Amino acid sequence: MTLALVEHENGFPDELSLEMLTMARDLAAQEGEDLEAVVIAGEEPVTEELGAHGVETIHRVTHERLDAYAPEAWGESLAQVARETNAGTIVGPGSDRSHEVLAHAGAVLDAPMATNCVDLEVDPGGSYELTRQRWGGSLLEHAHLEGDVKLVTAAEHEYSIEAAAEPADPTTETMTPSLEDAHFRVQVDRVETGTGEGIPLGEARVVVGGGRGVGGPENFDQLEELADLLGGTVGSSRAAVNEGWRPHDDQIGQTGAKISPDIYVACGISGAVQHMVGCKGSERTLAINTDPEAAIIQKADWAVVGDLHEVVPALNEAIRERQ
Repeated sequence: MTLALVEHENGFPDELSLEMLTMARDLAAQEGEDLEAVVIAGEEPVTEELGAHGVETIHRVTHERLDAYAPEAWGESLAQVARETNAGTIVGPGSDRSHEVLAHAGAVLDAPMATNCVDLEVDPGGSYELTRQRWGGSLLEHAHLEGDVKLVTAAEHEYSIEAAAEPADPTTETMTPSLEDAHFRVQVDRVETGTGEGIPLGEARVVVGGGRGVGGPENFDQLEELADLLGGTVGSSRAAVNEGWRPHDDQIGQTGAKISPDIYVACGISGAVQHMVGCKGSERTLAINTDPEAAIIQKADWAVVGDLHEVVPALNEAIRERQ
């Protein structure tokens, strides 16, 4: 049986979990097994949403101490569900939390784990031939994974969200894990939200990014205007954050936000590997840069080789006239 860890908000699976279910459903089909899901803590899962993606059974894990995220406790809970269901594979989305939880579960189960998979094929013997991202997505590794229980995660934004050809009508089973104080040595104490307004980077359909080439914090005003005209939000490269021009919440990249907009407008950004890891989920990229050899120019769908301080105001004016 294939068991999928679903991250959720108010019972609705998040975007990365829906992407992961596309991979998990294909994997279950190759194995000739059912796809089941585990939901830890929070609101009761919306069965129709998970059923539309082929989930046959939902295992809801509840415990009076699980509402606050505790990685060891969540990993132990996942391992207990895997044992009770005799799961042969545990699949998770490619989020930081999922990677942490599956790693703890793998340690409990003494099972191997492969993260950030982009392709996975089941061998006749039951082992997996897979391709996964390494070094922040800068290279692909072909690997062989075998074990009585195998753990894998789906790379962010590498799988499209696709409903099952034949939706399921899932049943829900509630399970309370056996946990000890030691499982709660590390847990979330409180959550502090930023004071920033507007659309979060991870949800924006249009993102305008600024890098060192913007020249200073005052010059982000023209990028803010462009984002506002397009109904989007502004992000930045690590260089701009290091200069103190933008807060860390605006950073796009390996150590910042991962974005997947319909269009990403990159202004004055060179396109270092760490930055490209954060924006590789973009459907289309428009790069504005004075350097025709910049890495981001080579990877963009469209490019304007020119001074952003001339190009962006002209673009803003053209959009205002069209609107």
